[in-house]
Amino acid sequence: MNLFNKTVVLVALIGIAMVMVAGCADQGTQAAEKGKIIGIEPGAGIMMMSEKAIEDYGLDFDLVASSSAGMASELTKAIGEEKWVVVTGWTPHWKFARYDLKYLDDPKGVYGGEEYIATLSRVGLSDDSPDLYSVIKRFYWTPEDMASVMLNVEGGMTPEDAAAKWIADNPETVTEWIGGVSSDGEKVTIGYVLWDSEIASTTVIQQVLEQAGFNVDTSAVDAGPLYQAVADGDVDFTISSWLPATHKVYLDKYEGKIVVVGKNLEGAKVGLVVPTYVTIDSIDELNSVKEKFA
Repeated sequence: MNLFNKTVVLVALIGIAMVMVAGCADQGTQAAEKGKIIGIEPGAGIMMMSEKAIEDYGLDFDLVASSSAGMASELTKAIGEEKWVVVTGWTPHWKFARYDLKYLDDPKGVYGGEEYIATLSRVGLSDDSPDLYSVIKRFYWTPEDMASVMLNVEGGMTPEDAAAKWIADNPETVTEWIGGVSSDGEKVTIGYVLWDSEIASTTVIQQVLEQAGFNVDTSAVDAGPLYQAVADGDVDFTISSWLPATHKVYLDKYEGKIVVVGKNLEGAKVGLVVPTYVTIDSIDELNSVKEKFA
């Protein structure tokens, strides 16, 4: 091969390499420009809602699966650096007391309206253990109650110590829940999801039942397996059911195999949450500023 031909080949190879590098750079830029929504555990009701929100609003965003603790950590880090961040959020939650946050408006109603948290039991619990059933039926508290326990946990207390503090500070409410029930060590299993809110409420009801003489075990699982466990009778009850929207798909799936005992908290909410310094107010504005959430 003469010098001229070698030069032509070399130039061609350089050109191909430059195109490949440019293509990779373009792909990297495109990937970087896609926004991120920081989520929690895959399969959680709020994650399914968020996937629907991405579809219904045509969002050019990735939903990043994490955990309740992981989501809170990402939120804390972003706020510390004054970066824009959007997370799957719900109230009650300690983050709303710790930081200035807001829900993005949801004009399509993907996340529904106001939620409540319900107590569910296995079929037959009211007959097998009427005393236990009467206690969990009376269990009802406020978002402020729940948030106070979560705040103490986030501030460094163990869930057990935070629950014990709330119980000590609210003796009349606890007495009302127990209603004179005194067990001789009957074994009870409570199922719950690993959300900060449900860790708080489950630890409180566990200690209340132990105060009433029950022998209590707890089982932490994801939302889907939780409903199956209640339906199969592997756990006696849960106080972790977010309705009417967040966990509707699970309740519908096991209709007739799960007993809805009643509401244990009203005034809950789920949706997409951002710090108040983020200058948009609605989900349908996200695409216009997606690069800020990359």
